[in-house]
Amino acid sequence: MNIIGRLTRDAEISTLPSDKQVVNFSIAVNDGYRNKQGEQVELTEYFNCAYWISTNVAKALTKGTLVELRGRVSARAWIGGDGEAHAALNFHTSQIKLYGGGRRTETVADDREDNTVASANKRKSGNTAEKDDLPF
Repeated sequence: MNIIGRLTRDAEISTLPSDKQVVNFSIAVNDGYRNKQGEQVELTEYFNCAYWISTNVAKALTKGTLVELRGRVSARAWIGGDGEAHAALNFHTSQIKLYGGGRRTETVADDREDNTVASANKRKSGNTAEKDDLPF
């Protein structure tokens, strides 16, 4: 099964007592339909996700990032300490495709912009160590 959504929070790495590590994150998946009256009804479903293959991906899984996930879904229900019934959708992720849009992407873009501005200022200040390769 494939789902596409945005991360609702930054990914976290958890270590189990057996020293196995898992990346936990959650995504929001938007959907919609038209009811009998012809009105558009928007729905958002939230999935708690677990990725067991590698923890390196956690760095890129930041709040707001658009991702496509492949895996399997399961439902979980429990009675909370307050006696209330709770339920959640869990997605056991086997493959992650990143489409961007999270904070890390914006930070990288800002760093590149700062470096570009700094390079331009060096050229303006008479620093000839950097030379343009442009033929015109």
